[in-house]
Amino acid sequence: MKITQYPFPATQYVVEETTKTQIYLHHTAGNPNPQQTYKGWETNTERIATCVVIGGLPDKSNSWADGDIIQGFSSKNWAWHLGLKESIFFKFGVPYKSLDRIGIGVEICNWGQLTLKDDKFYTYVNSIVPGDQVCELATPFKGFKYFHKYTDAQIESVHQLLLLWKDKYGIPLTYNPDIWDVTTRALKGEPGVYTHNSVRSDKCDISPQPKMISMLQGL
Repeated sequence: MKITQYPFPATQYVVEETTKTQIYLHHTAGNPNPQQTYKGWETNTERIATCVVIGGLPDKSNSWADGDIIQGFSSKNWAWHLGLKESIFFKFGVPYKSLDRIGIGVEICNWGQLTLKDDKFYTYVNSIVPGDQVCELATPFKGFKYFHKYTDAQIESVHQLLLLWKDKYGIPLTYNPDIWDVTTRALKGEPGVYTHNSVRSDKCDISPQPKMISMLQGL
């Protein structure tokens, strides 16, 4: 597994080593360029970021490869990648816990939900995704049946990172099907692998695509 370092400014994340017990899987809802994701985060003042970004299918610039892992800061440090408010904890009867501090964030470059119109698949910004990059779910997820497909290379990169952090931090990788919706296990800080859906009902990242689920189940 190759991890390429990105010169992400230390002012854009929290340079503090914290105990890690959780891993959260996100997708960017954006283009396939992992470096551009970090460049975008450099413009915010809230220290919103994840420690790694996984690139998608390269464009004409070929400045990255499908599945490339780009790292902006150490997994020992943290940034605000979950966007949690105390109200979600109150709703589920769970005491507030700073999950950003204990959770490692992974961003997959992916457009997310798609809308089919006139035989074309549109992103939420009205760009078009080719049909061979579309995953059709057997059952709609949060109102959407079509999603930008996670590539085999991206899924394998997630696989390798999960194994790495299991060895490094002792985070259990047992698959639990409740990770596709808000679960009190995540809110309580219970160790494990989760998705952004696990703590935010208004999110749909990552989407429950069969190949991703198969990989997670096989861990």
